[in-house]
Amino acid sequence: MAEQLGVGVAADPAVLELEFGHVHRLLDPAASGLQRWEVVVHAGTERVGVLRVARAMYWLGGNLRARMADEGSLLAAVAAELFMLDGSFSAEFEEAVDIPGNILVVEELELAAAWADPVVAASLVSSAVDRLASNGFAVVLPRSGAVGVEGAALLEEAGALLAGEVLSSELPIIDTALASPEEAARRVRRLLEARTRNGGRDVEEWEEEDDEEGWELTARTRAVLRLALDDLSGVAWEEVAALGDEALKPGAAGLFADLPRVTFHQNWSWRRQMARTFDDLAGDLEAGRDLVPGCTGEEMALHLAISRAEQLVRDRPRLVADAVAALPADRYDFDWECCSDLLFEDHDVLMLFDARLDGIEDPTAEASQALGMVNLAPLDWFTPFNSERARNPERGFRHD
Repeated sequence: MAEQLGVGVAADPAVLELEFGHVHRLLDPAASGLQRWEVVVHAGTERVGVLRVARAMYWLGGNLRARMADEGSLLAAVAAELFMLDGSFSAEFEEAVDIPGNILVVEELELAAAWADPVVAASLVSSAVDRLASNGFAVVLPRSGAVGVEGAALLEEAGALLAGEVLSSELPIIDTALASPEEAARRVRRLLEARTRNGGRDVEEWEEEDDEEGWELTARTRAVLRLALDDLSGVAWEEVAALGDEALKPGAAGLFADLPRVTFHQNWSWRRQMARTFDDLAGDLEAGRDLVPGCTGEEMALHLAISRAEQLVRDRPRLVADAVAALPADRYDFDWECCSDLLFEDHDVLMLFDARLDGIEDPTAEASQALGMVNLAPLDWFTPFNSERARNPERGFRHD
């Protein structure tokens, strides 16, 4: 197989594509409860790898131990580990997973040398799990040195990266009913994305040589923040018209309901100014200016925009891809944590969300004075921090 695999157009995971293949004969009784899948990995026009998995459903497969044992190789070893002779689950397996029932066995992995990397392997396994398993599956991987299993060592490392637990025979098992594997899969994806942005290097290789002075708001990050601000602006202006002077009640839904409770009784005019903060920041991005919030309202708007931008990258990848397609990639792209840390002088406005600090917005309060708080009272949200950088008060509104 290794001779048939290409070396890849570049060691950039962004070029990898997965092709899932499975043939099922409609009337074949042998196919019930046990499916064999091949996930072929392509880099451009080259085939650079294949991941083979077996999907076993306990409730559909009769004596699943016998079925898997007949398949031989790793499936037979897994069957002996997870099942009793009568086909019931072993006590060790039932104790190891939250919902014993369905099993996804990662049988083998073949990858061209350019891609034979634990992070790439873990990402391939994670994609297979996402496509072929629900939250009631136990994902079983081979241990290093498993006889006759191609890529066993790489798959064992992938299992460790994906928070796999080990049974008595050292078979790594990922329980999809638990939160830790899901979080581990997200970490692996973030690492792979960072590697793509950073010329093939992992974050650990360069983060020590960089400091905050090297960070910048990249073109792609600015584009996604612009999407987020436009989105929030549209919602804000709709709510301005719908709410008028109506006070919000705890538990209400909507953008203005997501603001601190001290703002819930503000009127139409105040909400209109808040809606304009999204437009002002979006205008800064459009004009190529630095993104520097000039008042408390703009600080809150930027916090909301960073959160919405992160959601867009996660939930609307096609929209984001279209928005940044013509822009150069950078290793600092979509670093929302740095955006939150470095685009603000402080995070005082976020203290308004803490019910334990109720009253801190009052400039005469002892705590507010001791901490040097300014402009946290809602009526002060649109007072400029710096009069020399204040926006033109005659600039008007997007919706007059």
